[in-house]
Amino acid sequence: MTALPRSEYVSLTTFRRTGVPVATPVWAAPDGDALVVWTRADSGKVKRLRHTTRVTVAPCDVRGRARGPAVEGTADFVPDAERPRALAALRRAYGWKFTVGDATARLAHRLLRRAGDRHAIIRIRPR
Repeated sequence: MTALPRSEYVSLTTFRRTGVPVATPVWAAPDGDALVVWTRADSGKVKRLRHTTRVTVAPCDVRGRARGPAVEGTADFVPDAERPRALAALRRAYGWKFTVGDATARLAHRLLRRAGDRHAIIRIRPR
């Protein structure tokens, strides 16, 4: 089993139903042998993960340019009971940047009066 990359940004590649890969640079915080990713619940990557859990993860820069080899992984959604632990991992990894982003997202969600979950937390484990 290959370890998942640890860097400020990782390129998370999810797959469409047709098998076409879609790479997105994301923040990913280590949580044991897994990585946790915080993203909008209505994002494309969340929709793609609902039909296939296969992903690849590679270290990258903020623009998504790969900085190392990709690692195959499996993704799932963090259940509500485990969200506090995953959020704590993201706060440890990103500090004030995560806190400001989360507060801003919470405020926007309230102002726009959107229904449902604001964000999903994805856990990625190596294959």
